[in-house]
Amino acid sequence: MTEQQPYDVLEEHDGFEVRRYPAHLVAEVEVDGAFEDAGNRAFRALFRYITGNNRSRSAVDMTAPVVQRTATEEIAMTAPVVQTERTTDRHVVAFVMPASMTLETAPLPVDPQIRVRAVPERVAAARRYTGRWSESSYERNLDALRAAVVAEGYVPVGTPRFARYDPPFKPWFLRRNEVVQDVQARDE
Repeated sequence: MTEQQPYDVLEEHDGFEVRRYPAHLVAEVEVDGAFEDAGNRAFRALFRYITGNNRSRSAVDMTAPVVQRTATEEIAMTAPVVQTERTTDRHVVAFVMPASMTLETAPLPVDPQIRVRAVPERVAAARRYTGRWSESSYERNLDALRAAVVAEGYVPVGTPRFARYDPPFKPWFLRRNEVVQDVQARDE
């Protein structure tokens, strides 16, 4: 069975959960193209990396989910504000690495487009849905999630993520998909 990224459910609300994700590693690649194509474009390079195309030639267990987000470019403003500009034709696709892996134990990529990085602990709202991996479905669920988290007193922060838990050969109506948005309480 495929290892899944661990998280703790802090709260359950109508249509979403608030979760605490522990610090973890991802192997990621940035690709050009449409939302629907980004996962396929990135998958090959990431799969080669975890199956031994790395400096130690070691295999890494596949985990779920595969995470996708729109690439952003940070534009420095007057301190301390930072603005994030959305670039819709670039996406970052990441494999979540096994929970036991650290930056010191992760194999170094051979492919220069792959980056292994640590992601700090975070609190996020997650909305689960089934269906095709389409941008319209993602956007519809993201809009519903954002409205629900604001109604419950949370503030969305950062770039939202699309999480795919199932392989492409699984029937679309059985696929577990999630939209995940980092949040903070209004009073933080």
